[in-house]
Amino acid sequence: MTEPLTDGSDGLERVIAAHTVLSEVDGAAGRLIIRGYSLDELAGRTRYEDLVALLMGGFYDDLPPDLPAALGQARAEVFAEVAALDTGLLDRAPIEAMRALTARLADGDDAATALRLVAAPAVFTAAVVRAQAGEAPVAPDPALRHAADVLRMLRGAPAGDAEADALDTYLVTVSDHGLNASTFAARVVASTRAGLTSAVLAGISALKGPLHGGAPGPIIDMLDEIGEPANARAWIEQALDRGDRLMGFGHRVYKVRDPRADALKQAVRWLDARQGRLEFAEAVEAAALAILRERKPSRSLQTNVEFYTALLLEALAFPPSAFTCVFAMGRVAGWLAHAREQLAGGRLIRPASVYVGPMPRKAA
Repeated sequence: MTEPLTDGSDGLERVIAAHTVLSEVDGAAGRLIIRGYSLDELAGRTRYEDLVALLMGGFYDDLPPDLPAALGQARAEVFAEVAALDTGLLDRAPIEAMRALTARLADGDDAATALRLVAAPAVFTAAVVRAQAGEAPVAPDPALRHAADVLRMLRGAPAGDAEADALDTYLVTVSDHGLNASTFAARVVASTRAGLTSAVLAGISALKGPLHGGAPGPIIDMLDEIGEPANARAWIEQALDRGDRLMGFGHRVYKVRDPRADALKQAVRWLDARQGRLEFAEAVEAAALAILRERKPSRSLQTNVEFYTALLLEALAFPPSAFTCVFAMGRVAGWLAHAREQLAGGRLIRPASVYVGPMPRKAA
């Protein structure tokens, strides 16, 4: 293993800040392990409720044995906060409105608090999207599986099994990913014993940044502007000539293809109505990868999770403005597991810094 750095000059990239049993990201091998399972063992085979139980098991002694039922009840409980939606919140971006509603939930450190926080992004995102479209929010149905209820609350109509399976695949795929920016933020806040709600709010705040969870939305804009495969090369080359960042390609950790991209690409294939869009996206992807190899031969810039996230969430009728909210729906389980893991260590996170400013003048 590379020796950890100590000065943080590269964004703490090789500084070890935690020991965790929750996930490992192997950027060289293109492998993601979540609680002892590789991503390909989980994605497309596991419902989000089961993934929540997997991540939280051992950290919450009072986790209900029937977690799907408890999560359904939690959705019903947090829906009461939707009444606080007003024009002030609805004029904000969905991620900010969802965050504000989440802030209304009481802090705590028990499983009941955790499940309400798992439910919150799902319930509040659907309500905000509908309200911003001039439609009334739809109350949860506690009897439904989580992914199916999310889509029903979003659309006001039942979702098909393939659609619910596709959303489950996404939520599971993004549930945890090492010590990323939002997870680290959540752990820092948890270490102060501020409470789980405060830790989740820190995670949401970090996630909304365009360098973290705010990236998938612009991919839809890119695809719409390209329009057809024949335009891909010219559009991409012009974007790179302007110095634009090509969203959906390259990753801070992965030096090979992001394994989450393939899991989500397969989920898009399940949605038969989207095959034409998928084929177009594949053509854009091929053009982008070819150009990146030509222009940056010394760097391995591969497709990342954002590219097929955009295709999948678009197919499920989420507006691009809410894509980051859906990311939070999945990642919140990881934040909550990491928060409790941090608390188990009992140590306040307090790194050192190196002062490089001017020194005071000595008295004459």
